[in-house]
Amino acid sequence: MRNTLKAVSLAAVMAATGAHAKETVVWWDFLGGGDGVRMKKLIEDFNAAHADTIEIQATTLDWGTPFYSKVQTSAAVGEGPDLMTYHASRIPLAVSQGTLTELTADDMTAMGLTSGSFAPATWDAVNVDGKQYAVPFDTHPIVLYYNKDLLEKSGLIGADGLPAGLDGLDNFNAALQKLKDDGNEWAIAQVTADGGFAFRTIYSLLCQQDGAIGTDGDWFPGDSQEKLANAVGVIANWVEKGYNPGSTDYPATVALFTSGKSPFMINGVWEVPTMADLQAQNKLFNWGAIEIPALFNHPCTYSDSHAFAIPNNAGKPATPEKHAAVLEVVKFMEENSLFWATAGHIPANVAVTETAEYKAMQPQATYAKLTANAVFDPKSVNAGVASPLFDAAGNAFTAAINGETDPASAVADMKAELDALE
Repeated sequence: MRNTLKAVSLAAVMAATGAHAKETVVWWDFLGGGDGVRMKKLIEDFNAAHADTIEIQATTLDWGTPFYSKVQTSAAVGEGPDLMTYHASRIPLAVSQGTLTELTADDMTAMGLTSGSFAPATWDAVNVDGKQYAVPFDTHPIVLYYNKDLLEKSGLIGADGLPAGLDGLDNFNAALQKLKDDGNEWAIAQVTADGGFAFRTIYSLLCQQDGAIGTDGDWFPGDSQEKLANAVGVIANWVEKGYNPGSTDYPATVALFTSGKSPFMINGVWEVPTMADLQAQNKLFNWGAIEIPALFNHPCTYSDSHAFAIPNNAGKPATPEKHAAVLEVVKFMEENSLFWATAGHIPANVAVTETAEYKAMQPQATYAKLTANAVFDPKSVNAGVASPLFDAAGNAFTAAINGETDPASAVADMKAELDALE
């Protein structure tokens, strides 16, 4: 088995075996847009730096369920790649299917990494039942984007140049009302046509109340069902009060923000390149992004992680040379993840986020602190991106946040759908 191989450097393996053949690492990812552009550059840089020893042969597949289905079926017959990107939130399902290879302490040593190289929540997300199945590459949460020019006009920028007076639900809503009163068409742009996407915000607000989403058989432990309804009600209230447009999809929210029609937008950090590109073309106002404010008890933000995983290719264990080459690829990516941060993501490797170069990167460095307050998906085979959990949230919450049903009923519907899963 691959996970019983002692991980050493490729150079050491080749010296010990007398081998000098160039290793090929077959790579699969699901990265499009700005992510895809940046990853292709990192792959090119790796291949140039390892021209005589290792070559990454990369393929980009469709994001979401198509990618994970192909990985599962390919690994089952020994035809998967040597290395792939993987969402941390999808790891529990993959482990249950026997799709991933466990990583060992020796593997981590070979890459110059330890558990302490990552924020605790990010590290925990790639571990299942005490075993590690991936190496985190980033943390990619949702954040609050803001139009600094419009916030300054409404007196909502503090002495430090960042938004002020937003902590606490009453204060936040008062800020939205002030922005509305000051003539803004909308105060905030949060996706409302897709309850599955809005679930990222709702899950954050659930965690801020010390509520939780559990796993199969106990989806809403304690009083979490009531707290989840409170979270849904926050967005429903924004729509009812006219702060946030109803039935608004993802592209429309981005357009509302970038056109200056909404001073706030809640979206993923992956939209940072959109803002940076527009600003470089002198087509955008002064903008920034911060951690989702603590509207309830404490800060907490929904996050996921792009990670590197090795498929468990049935009947085709990797040679020591191949395995060492794969680890060399991951090591390079981790060490060079400052460039990945230009896509908006927070590098998972704390050695990178502690550099002066990263701390000078804005707004990334401003919201990086949220890794200490991140909440990931529950460790369930039914959770993760493009999962039954997100589907159930979408089916229930779209109507509730648009005032077509009440939040408590929506949460009950979500629970019923989750309880029916096998």
